[in-house]
Amino acid sequence: MIKLNNDKIREEVRKHYAKTSEGCCGGPAPNDADACCVADADAKAVGESGCGCGSTSSDDSNNLQGACCSNTAVSPNETSKALGYSISELESLPQGANLGLGCGNPQAIASIKEGETVLDLGSGAGIDCFLAAKATGDSGFVIGVDMTPEMISKAKSNAEKSGYKNVEFRLGEIEHLPVADNSVDVIISNCVINLSPEKRQVYAETFRVLKPGGRIAVSDIVLTAVLPEELQNDMFLYTGCMAGASSLPDIESFLVEAGFSDIRISPKNESREFIREWVPNSKIENYVVSASIQAIKPN
Repeated sequence: MIKLNNDKIREEVRKHYAKTSEGCCGGPAPNDADACCVADADAKAVGESGCGCGSTSSDDSNNLQGACCSNTAVSPNETSKALGYSISELESLPQGANLGLGCGNPQAIASIKEGETVLDLGSGAGIDCFLAAKATGDSGFVIGVDMTPEMISKAKSNAEKSGYKNVEFRLGEIEHLPVADNSVDVIISNCVINLSPEKRQVYAETFRVLKPGGRIAVSDIVLTAVLPEELQNDMFLYTGCMAGASSLPDIESFLVEAGFSDIRISPKNESREFIREWVPNSKIENYVVSASIQAIKPN
């Protein structure tokens, strides 16, 4: 079996989320409620992955459809409400900002304060950036970094049409952040770091850009058991936020090596239920869960 290489992973992830930005499964969606229910039948026929977090399996694309594009799919807002976002938060967002791609709610653990500078890793269409912008206020600033030009374009459009002045979206890889040293108070991210083939470098970069005393508040997919080799090398599961997950000991090691303290990694076993829906019948929920990851850069 051919092992995935880093360049191939980045290429496939970028292609996957470029398609997602257009309306989840190929082609623009008419509105937010339908964004993840616009199925691309041709893509399914050749076994392409589902959209966002959750994927079709390359082994049986007709039966193992991701939650976004299956007949039981719900709207992005329903997905986000189930992850802990409030109705008022979701209703405050620009149309098209929520693509329903997360696995948790980093806002709930970030404790963003007025005047802080916030960085979102893998900002997508802007959902968490826009919520952070409200929390940090006019005296604060929010930076969203994403590797997909189509997502950056979509997020900038969302910001412009809704008049956000304290948000900036930058094209870049989270392994090489286009952000100055010691310039950020809090870093958030939702179901993105698992997609990086160089997670140690990601955490080193977060440490670099944080101010002393700054913190990370991340929701991500983590590994709880060793994946079978055929799942590790399944690009469909990788772009669907599952096959690239790291184990809890590895994540803690990355954070320690970077220099973080007060590390807290909290797996959420109840998340296995919605992960099961991402790829029904695959048993992937036996290997991964959602978790919150928090740490502080010492003063």
